[in-house]
Amino acid sequence: MTISSIIGAIIIGAVIGVLGRLVIPGRQRIGILWTIAVGIVAALVGSAIAAGFGVSDTDGVDWIESLIQIGLAALGVAALDRAKTPRSSRGRRR
Repeated sequence: MTISSIIGAIIIGAVIGVLGRLVIPGRQRIGILWTIAVGIVAALVGSAIAAGFGVSDTDGVDWIESLIQIGLAALGVAALDRAKTPRSSRGRRR
């Protein structure tokens, strides 16, 4: 793995993480580094899932792969936010 592919993975992961975070309504209590980490993992897992279904290599933009990645990032951000939120403030409305 070259330095350019690592930088590319971080940039794509950040974009996927932010898009996944935007899908979820409300405020998430996780930082940007966690968002990037979730995005990187979602991008890698989403690519593997898309390859498994045979939709990762299409002509033009791989919309299905991108949607899978963003969906996984949204799930990851929501799960991490839920894990980091104290139990006492989960059910209260502000």
